[in-house]
Amino acid sequence: MRLWLAGLRPRLVAAFALIMIFGATAASGASYVSARNGILGGVQNETMNKLRAQIVAYLPTVTLPPSQRTLDAFATALKPTDALVVYHDLQSSTGMTVDDVPAELRQAVSVSTNTQFQRVDLHGFPMFFVGIPVQAGDQPTGLVVYAAATLGDQQAAIDDLARQAWLYSALALPFAVAVALLAARQVLRPVRALNTAASQLGRGRLDVRLRVKGSDELAQLVTTFNNTAAELERTVGTLRAMEADARRFVADVSHELRTPLAAMNAVTDVLDEDAGQLPPDTAVAARLVSAETRRLTRLVQDLIEISRFDAGRAELRRENLDVAAAVTDSLTARGWAPGEDVVADLPAGITAALDRRRVDLVVANLVGNALRHGAPPVEVVLRAVRGEVVLTVTDHGPGIPEEMLSRVFDRFAKADTARARSEGSGLGLSIARENARLHGGDIVAVNTGTGARFELRLPREAW
Repeated sequence: MRLWLAGLRPRLVAAFALIMIFGATAASGASYVSARNGILGGVQNETMNKLRAQIVAYLPTVTLPPSQRTLDAFATALKPTDALVVYHDLQSSTGMTVDDVPAELRQAVSVSTNTQFQRVDLHGFPMFFVGIPVQAGDQPTGLVVYAAATLGDQQAAIDDLARQAWLYSALALPFAVAVALLAARQVLRPVRALNTAASQLGRGRLDVRLRVKGSDELAQLVTTFNNTAAELERTVGTLRAMEADARRFVADVSHELRTPLAAMNAVTDVLDEDAGQLPPDTAVAARLVSAETRRLTRLVQDLIEISRFDAGRAELRRENLDVAAAVTDSLTARGWAPGEDVVADLPAGITAALDRRRVDLVVANLVGNALRHGAPPVEVVLRAVRGEVVLTVTDHGPGIPEEMLSRVFDRFAKADTARARSEGSGLGLSIARENARLHGGDIVAVNTGTGARFELRLPREAW
């Protein structure tokens, strides 16, 4: 849910919906305010104009200073409003009293000669009060007329307007969401297409392309994606062709070298046998040629093995093996019998469907690497864990440098560049991992703090 809410669609929908709701609310609010002012202004103007006309019509009959009877008659003549006529301390007694008039309105009338009005809420009932200082021509008469009118009907109409405004705003919500979903769909469609195409591109479909529609920014983005994909396809195609050529070259050279190397090995075997009869300098040279020939032979054999993996021609010949016996045979064949240098913990009875030759290569590479670059004792431990066979080879040397730990299985990787002339070809661990993966397993390398540990995991059953 959190990921969905963080997506573009809900954010676009929320943005569109908020904008439309805000617009609808603002429009409804403006209409409400305008209608309210119109309703109140209409009743106020009508009341004041009618009251002024009645005052003007009745004023000529009034004598100043007025008596109580005159004020009462004046107030009675102002119909149909509830009126009050005040002259200094006198006030009419036929309608409302001075105390009924809001104090703020009385104060405003006392300091002005203009008509004043005020809307108030008396116990939940809206009322309109108006105060008019009466003048004869331009001269004040001292008379003040107050009148009140109820605004109940008008307030009911205003309340109805408010309800309608809220209703229209609420009705705008589903409409806004629908419009927002439609807009988001139109905006996100090319984005989704780009995401799908990018996923296909990441899975190796370098020929994927998108159709360009329109000329907006998204269309420009699609064009850029297509150009990038085309350039990537061209570059990857070139690199793949170069890689295939390089692999074919290595495989061809390795196979071509096998014949002359076989002859050279035959010659070096003879030289090794006769080295004791040769002069000292010649004997040293003969032994050096013999050692380098053997080293070159191992390198060529490793390159041929790697070329088989690269070409996909490596095959498994599984058989039901006693893994402990197979590991013991591999150690014994190379003179690594358990002792001070190699400590083996190989419980019998652990069987698995494996390729004997390839398991032998893996064990030889792992143990040989530990003996060459680690320090004794090298511990070889076999365990059965659930449906897997787990073989760990642990040495007590300096360990693997941290910067090399992630590249220790790379081809020709060597932790110490000064060991460029070491016996290893730099392909042993890479071949070991390829053989493990061919079985459906893997090898991982870690530092223990007192050395390096390589853990081989192989499934016990073929899959």
